[in-house]
Amino acid sequence: MPAPVQTSHDAWVDAGLSALAVGGPEHVRVESVAAALGVTKGGFYHHFADRRALLAAMLARWESQLVDRAIEVVEDRGGDARDRLRTLFGYAGSSPHLLAVELAVRDWARREPQVAARLARVDERRMDFLRVLFVEVCKDAADPVADAEARCLLTMALFVGQPFLAVTHGDRGREEVLHDAVSLLLGSDQILESG
Repeated sequence: MPAPVQTSHDAWVDAGLSALAVGGPEHVRVESVAAALGVTKGGFYHHFADRRALLAAMLARWESQLVDRAIEVVEDRGGDARDRLRTLFGYAGSSPHLLAVELAVRDWARREPQVAARLARVDERRMDFLRVLFVEVCKDAADPVADAEARCLLTMALFVGQPFLAVTHGDRGREEVLHDAVSLLLGSDQILESG
């Protein structure tokens, strides 16, 4: 008789992130994640000591996907600073699932100091990466560092905050307005490339 197929560590983490995106950390329960995977919870303990270990692995994956992987994608694609920022913006907007997880982590951080500390570290890493790129974009400004810092803040506010806005844009679609906002941030008339 063949050995049963074991659910992978990554599958548990992915299912946990999906549960987080739907209902926050309270929704991430071993039983419910196992049910979503169509397995019993026994296999969970092969990979994780407890629920807290799963939550920690989920946060590590979130950081890896939204910082490490984003930087890797940008650096692999290359180009000048504007090209790399366009690639970054395309990646940031490429997955509704990643956005849902991002928003869930931010909500979780309001109630959990350890998650808030990790979020602060992730946001600083993001800002550090943006600063390097925007300083190059703003090199001809009167104060390149101040201009770059303002654009970094606007970029973070745009990508983190715009999903919370319940506004219409007249006869223009949200994507069109986002493209225009990115063009303003980049100081160019070029349109955002898709992912």
